[in-house]
Amino acid sequence: MFQEIADPHYSLNPDQPITDDMQEIIELVTAGLYSLASMLVGEGEESARLVEEAVATAEISPCFDPQEARRSSRRELATSALKLLTRRCPGCIDAPQGLAPATTCIEGDDLASAGISAEELEGMISGQERERVRKWLISLPSWMRTVFVLRAVAGFNAAETAELLKTHGGPQAAAWTPSAVSEVFRQGLCSLASQVLRNRD
Repeated sequence: MFQEIADPHYSLNPDQPITDDMQEIIELVTAGLYSLASMLVGEGEESARLVEEAVATAEISPCFDPQEARRSSRRELATSALKLLTRRCPGCIDAPQGLAPATTCIEGDDLASAGISAEELEGMISGQERERVRKWLISLPSWMRTVFVLRAVAGFNAAETAELLKTHGGPQAAAWTPSAVSEVFRQGLCSLASQVLRNRD
């Protein structure tokens, strides 16, 4: 639902119908938002509310880059989710103390280093392996799970993830750095890779 405003971008408005030309852009912007929210804060009403708020802030125009609109909505959702996590469990997403590089099964800090494609991860999240992946995520410490979801699912890089955590994760989260995010994500990827390989055997 859209209302034309002066810039002239569009914001979601339930009082006006969606035009056919805008439908594809809307679907791209909103795709996967609930899944992202539920991985960060758990399934239920809170995740649904986070999605509604993120979509409501999206500005969309036929000339606006839909990928940028999608990224903007994910940033808004991540910001709200981090604030919620901080209120719900103060200190849970603080930067880990004394974090040192660990000997892991991979060297890089991207999905390819773990032998997993973005398409494979998406299939794991939404397909038959969905419950297994969610149980694995729940087993991670809150700070590692949050970093993993922001990097692998939301698509933010290490610097962007560190900035989100520092800005919205509470006082002790100010210690997050891009290098710390990269190390934590690398450890999470190694754990995920072991899950994937176990399933393939």
